[in-house]
Amino acid sequence: MKILRLTFLAVLLISIMAACNNETSENNQEKDIKEMVHDYSVGDFEDITASITSHELIVMDQNNKETTYDLPEDEFFVSIAPFETTTHECAIHSLTGCQGELVEKDFQVHIEDEDGNVVVDKTMTTFENGFIDLWLPRDQKFNVTIEHNGKVAESIISTFKGDNTCITTMQLV
Repeated sequence: MKILRLTFLAVLLISIMAACNNETSENNQEKDIKEMVHDYSVGDFEDITASITSHELIVMDQNNKETTYDLPEDEFFVSIAPFETTTHECAIHSLTGCQGELVEKDFQVHIEDEDGNVVVDKTMTTFENGFIDLWLPRDQKFNVTIEHNGKVAESIISTFKGDNTCITTMQLV
């Protein structure tokens, strides 16, 4: 039932996006794409897979029909799975398949751009898949610090075309 509702919502969103052509609709399309990405991240899907590259959302239905959606031009999606002992190699995030170690845990997330401007500084909770999803400005490098229970992970990530959308290398020590 939940899958049918989400599928219906996805089809409805696609129809609405296809019918719009002005600048206001472009802003709505970006919002709709972000909502779709979020729904796939937190949903429970058996017959649909969704992954996200640096420039598009790729959805494959139960009949192996692939549909792609362009991501916002000025924002980059990245999903981070902080870990203590277990991780997996990943470059392109599977919204419906990747699983991180630390599920529904609170983390202090601090992100600065190369000039030291704070982009994110807040407590965030990993989803059931163990990931924290972020939309960051495109074409930049960022210093990322994640803290949990006195342990810290630090990394530099970038948001250029072709960069990884799945970060599974941030070990808390």
